Amino acid sequence: MKKIYNNIVFALLLTGVLASSCSLNRDPLDGYSDASQGKTEEGNQIVFKNKSEVDNYLAGLYQRMKDRQEHWYVDLLLIGDAHADNAYGGTTGAEVIPFENNSIEGSNSVVDRDWGRYLEDIGRANQLIINIDSVADKSVSESDIKLYKAQGRIFRALAMFDMVRIFGLIPVITTQAPDITAENVEEVYPQYFPKQNTEEEAYRQIESDLLAGLADAPNNNPANKTLFTKSVARAMLAKIYAEKPIRDYAKVIQYADGLAADGFDLNANYSELYELNAAHTDLVKRNTKESILEAQFMPGGGNWATWMFGRDLANYDYSFTWAKWVTPSRDLIQAYTNEGDQLRMEQSIVYYTATWSNYYPANHYPFMFKLRSGMNSIIKLRYADILLLKAEAMIQQGSDLAAAADIIDKIRARVKLPKLPAAIRTNKDALLDAYLKERRLELAFEGQRWFDLVRLNKVETVMNAVYANDSGRKARVYPFNQYSYRLPIPQAKIDQNPNLVQNPGY
Repeated sequence: MKKIYNNIVFALLLTGVLASSCSLNRDPLDGYSDASQGKTEEGNQIVFKNKSEVDNYLAGLYQRMKDRQEHWYVDLLLIGDAHADNAYGGTTGAEVIPFENNSIEGSNSVVDRDWGRYLEDIGRANQLIINIDSVADKSVSESDIKLYKAQGRIFRALAMFDMVRIFGLIPVITTQAPDITAENVEEVYPQYFPKQNTEEEAYRQIESDLLAGLADAPNNNPANKTLFTKSVARAMLAKIYAEKPIRDYAKVIQYADGLAADGFDLNANYSELYELNAAHTDLVKRNTKESILEAQFMPGGGNWATWMFGRDLANYDYSFTWAKWVTPSRDLIQAYTNEGDQLRMEQSIVYYTATWSNYYPANHYPFMFKLRSGMNSIIKLRYADILLLKAEAMIQQGSDLAAAADIIDKIRARVKLPKLPAAIRTNKDALLDAYLKERRLELAFEGQRWFDLVRLNKVETVMNAVYANDSGRKARVYPFNQYSYRLPIPQAKIDQNPNLVQNPGY
């Protein structure tokens, strides 16, 4: 065992030397180093010399929501909708179909990519959070430092929340490992191979980050919903307190009400959340009063995630020669039809003629429609989600079923649907079923459905039944059971880190 340990350490040291050499040869002094940044009088490394460097680094965190669309959006839709009953995988690719037929393994490239990307996001946030206190530029005030740190902590919370919901046991990393040397290897080695924490420990860290963000982040700006604001912290606090590890329904209600006090409400027109103008040259509206956090893409820029799901209406035939991900399921289409929910169905699903027929006839092929152009915003958080979580909290508490039903009715009234029947409004179980259906219809193709089923312990009952009800779904490989609630830890990451343990059932 000692020989293995020494070999690993030697490999790390050698890798570090080679990486440093290559970096210096290719991009001399392009990163933070003693040569480029220097040290303080106390001997601490200077990471940020001045306010401009901090601003640029923070801008880079915001840019990651736009540049890294795979895990911030694309993969979440695959997990949230195609791994649930809203959609099929869409294409024939080996990385996608396992989400539809429940055959995901630790070798899957999607879970491998997401694990690495989330940890990379967390590491980027740590760089800001840890080093902002020692910025060399004394013109950066204490209030400035708190503002920077709060935004970094909200970004870290966003990444860690998605990661823990997907994988369960994850390393909770809030420090930066120093370079390994012969003198510190015994101390530093464990930091390069962290163990997983419990889900509750992960949620407590997220809670801590969000509470700090709530104290010091910028206020909501109705004209700019791209920022990590106090309102983003409130929305995320409502979401984490709805989850099982630290569930607190009173706090879900508290923070949902805080968003209403911040001025958030349902946009009067549901269609305006997603639609383009008649000429297909721009969005009808950004920064709606319902949007809490969004990544915005402007005309002339581009949102490449559009290519993964359907047509770009501003460039109709561009990248439309290959089968797309996340094809709307017959079961979801039937749910909209049964409810008479024409408005939300038209904003969620569109039919085109395709050159493939994997799930439907090529001449009448449905696509998810909430991302329909490179100019569409990716809405990460919106008020309808949080408002419905408030209704969930009220139903689960059993304290005010009428008020919970009123929230659901408000969601329904916007899309011209009738109020819930009296028999449902007064029955807790029936109201919870109606609530879950409403979330499905309201939030389809926003990456929510799978996590709703997980949170409410509905995975086995819903997902094992859908294969018999949906004639278009590929045959199930494994039944859903108590181990299905978390995805596998990537096997390649376990191979690299001997302290990682695979989730049960994989």
